Parts: sequence; C-alpha cells; structure tokens
Amino acid sequence: MNDAADPATRIRVLVVDDHHVVRQGLEQLLATAADIEVVGTATNGLEAVAAVGVLMPDVVLMDLSMPELDGVEATRQIAAQYPLSRVLVLTSFSEQSRILDAISAGADGYLLKHSEPDEITAAVRSVHAADAALDPKAARALLDARRSLRETVALSEREREVLLLVRDGLANKQIGRRLGITERTVKAHLTKIFQRIDVTGRTQAAIWASEHLP
Repeated sequence: MNDAADPATRIRVLVVDDHHVVRQGLEQLLATAADIEVVGTATNGLEAVAAVGVLMPDVVLMDLSMPELDGVEATRQIAAQYPLSRVLVLTSFSEQSRILDAISAGADGYLLKHSEPDEITAAVRSVHAADAALDPKAARALLDARRSLRETVALSEREREVLLLVRDGLANKQIGRRLGITERTVKAHLTKIFQRIDVTGRTQAAIWASEHLP
C-alpha cells in the first residue's frame, strides 16, 4: 500500500489519456505501488502541459493519440519547458514513425498498452531514475533507424578509400603512403568519417566498414 512509503520519496506521476477507463485503470495500477503516487490526470495534450506546470510531476505517463494536442507535441513542449519532468509514452501505436517521433520529441521511454502491469510500474521507476524504458518493438525501431542512417551515409571516394584501409588495419602513415597523401590529411579525413558514420574511434570505424562497405 502507498501509506507504507514516505510521501517525500514517492515518484509523483501525471497520467495523460483521453479515455476515462484507461486513466482509471492506470491510477488503480499505480496505486498498488508503494513508491508511486498519481498526483493528477489530464485528458489531452494541452491539459497535460498545463498540469505539468502546476503539479511538477516526476514522470508523465503520456498517451499519443489525443484531441486538442497530441502526445508527441505535448511531449515536445514538456521536454522544452519542464525538463525535470520525464515523459514515459504509453500507447497502442507500435509503428516505427510514431516511436521515432516520440523519442525525438523528448520522450524518455516508450511502452505499448499491452505491457504487463509490473512492466509499467518498472518503466515508471526506470524513467524516474534517468534510465531508458523501451518496449522491445521500440528498441528495435531505434536500432533499425540507426542502421538505415548508417547505410545511407554518403562518403566521398577518398573517404571511402581511407576507411577501407582502416578496415584492413593500416596505420595513418601507411594509409598516407598508399594513397599519396600526408598523414595530416589522413587524420582530417578520419575526423570527418567518424562524424558521418557516428563512431568514436578506429575500431568502431573498421567494424562499420566491414558491415557496410564491399
């Protein structure tokens, strides 16, 4: 029961959903957790943003499809105006575009409504602790999007040559000799390559090249 926990240590949650039955169900579920307290509810995105400004909840449990203002835009506004309130999306939408829109807007977690009750409470705790809480479909969507981005990276012919030689294990000086350019130029190319393929070092770059370059 909630009265077993110190009110000062409870995770304060705002439940946002346009369906009364869903809001009520979530309130009842969260009430079973000793460390969680529902401090308010909202029926649309506009109400949610306003409520966060007044209640300053730790976590906003956010639906996506709502009248007035949808969950993505509400998430964006909350993330911009009230960064201490974390947003956990709870929705029936599993499409990659919806997931990416929500995460890009600033959501800290993404769950589907068919999640088990203990998964929802665990996700609230994770998001409050600044850890990501992602449904497996959401995690897969993010990985697929990242992979697609990498596969569409446009490298110049010279950058491609440098990266292939990194893959083959050559040092910068060796790459310079092979291509007839200075070691400084090789380093400059690598700096740009690392940025474009979103890696931080030679080993990651070599792995990327092995996966994406013939």
